[in-house]
Amino acid sequence: MKKNTIYIVVAALVGLLAGYLFFGNTGSTKNEMEIHDHSADTDAEIWTCSMHPQIKQNEPGDCPICGMDLIPAEPSSNDLAVDQFKMTENAMALANIQTTVVGDTSQDLKNEITLSGKITINEKTNAVQTSYFNGRIERLNVNYQGQEVNKGQLLAMIYSPELVAAQQELLTAASLKASQPELYQAVRNKLKLWKLSDSRIDNIESSGKVRESFPVYATVSGTVVEVMSSEGDYLKKGQPIAKVSNLKTVWAQFDAYERQISQFKKGQRIKITTNVYPDKSFDGVISFIDPVLNTTTRTVQVRATLNNPNNVFKPGIFVTGTIERTSRTGEEKRLLLPSSAVLWTGERSLVYVKVKSDEPVFEMREVSLGSRIGDMYEITSGIQSGEEVVTNGAFTVDAAAQLRGKKSMMNTSEAKTKAKN
Repeated sequence: MKKNTIYIVVAALVGLLAGYLFFGNTGSTKNEMEIHDHSADTDAEIWTCSMHPQIKQNEPGDCPICGMDLIPAEPSSNDLAVDQFKMTENAMALANIQTTVVGDTSQDLKNEITLSGKITINEKTNAVQTSYFNGRIERLNVNYQGQEVNKGQLLAMIYSPELVAAQQELLTAASLKASQPELYQAVRNKLKLWKLSDSRIDNIESSGKVRESFPVYATVSGTVVEVMSSEGDYLKKGQPIAKVSNLKTVWAQFDAYERQISQFKKGQRIKITTNVYPDKSFDGVISFIDPVLNTTTRTVQVRATLNNPNNVFKPGIFVTGTIERTSRTGEEKRLLLPSSAVLWTGERSLVYVKVKSDEPVFEMREVSLGSRIGDMYEITSGIQSGEEVVTNGAFTVDAAAQLRGKKSMMNTSEAKTKAKN
């Protein structure tokens, strides 16, 4: 009996020891797992590469692809939509990203339409100086672009075998003038067709000498815009020597988008400014609107003719045209957005919207633009009144979207494809 009691006590002790070892370790393991789940994972920091965001490491170091220093990765946001992404406050401050809440704006007051363009030569004043007979240029007095010429000024001296023969005919006909006056008159008329004056023809007849070279005079005054021949060139009748333009008037030519065409008309006043004279503005009147749309740029040409008495406007300089207009009475309110907020990709116009007022979470939107009014664009679709839009630093936000594989200027479908997969 005593021996059985001893066995029972030993068995109980062994059972207690085994239970302690089994359940004690399990509890310790459970506590360790709980501590790991709630503290170790929370405190762990993931490091990534700014150029290769697919790189993820548990400690700082160098990127295995490009060698750049790794940076702390942003915590993942599981509550964001597929096309949304989040930026850090530090990145927002460094890029000076600014946003604006857009709203309906009444345009009952005067507003402006701004056009970009440049000064060009008034083609109506162009005149091509040509040779009136076949010959070789012996001397050319027009040598460079920009040279000023006056009407009646000697442009070139030309040797012409045809004129030599015609002069000999004149001298022969002059001796027969009394008996054959019709022949004599026909020879004189022939020389006149080659732009020889009566006085010059009389001089040839009275001297009885044949001239080998004949002058070509300017028929207009202006500035040489193109030299089209050189000394020694053989010219045919009507071949150009130089192109001359009168720069007392010039054209200011602007490109207007097709959505703006209805806002222009002939006779409309336009104020013109240029960086050449930043403190001055010049008044002009629209004289021409191209009836044909340029299908490549989707623009039409709008032209104003400007007086240029002191050669203030040099052909080729850039100018800005501003047209003031008054909105129609009762015109509906329009949604306006600063032009700095719009990103252009050719056919598309994009903006970035801050979708959460208390967090830097952004989303790309494609918008449709209406008229440009000063530095503002009318938005016809894509965003609504009250939404917050990036107006400064939009390119930086777009770069962040590209790094995260979200919809951006260069990527319109990748994010959706990932979501489907």
